[in-house]
Amino acid sequence: MRDVYVLLITLDRGSSVDVDALGNVHFARGMYVYVGSSQNNLRVTRHLRKLKRKSWHIDYLLGCPTATIPNVLWTEANKQEECKIAHEMAKQGIAVKQFGCSDCTCESHSFKLADYEFLRAFMREIHLDSELQGA
Repeated sequence: MRDVYVLLITLDRGSSVDVDALGNVHFARGMYVYVGSSQNNLRVTRHLRKLKRKSWHIDYLLGCPTATIPNVLWTEANKQEECKIAHEMAKQGIAVKQFGCSDCTCESHSFKLADYEFLRAFMREIHLDSELQGA
């Protein structure tokens, strides 16, 4: 069993980010969600660090100086559930095309959302201390 997590990401201002093979991607100011999976939440801890080697699409966005992660939602689930959650997010928001989904057939695993309340129905929320952001 793996953990499926959703990072809530806020951007204080719009930014264009060079995302490896995707090229230059523009992110407007606002709230984004990103769904991923890992074992034992190790990847979530890694995402909270500002300084790291860029291995995944999300690393490029999180390297943006105006990006912060105020909250994380998670649940125990398998890879198929990760994609189901991405499909639910697609119904609620605007997809960042091809972002974070190079290992599946989803349109995206990142979306611009106005509200994430619907995710609380099937995921647990972790409020992060701002001190952890720079760790």
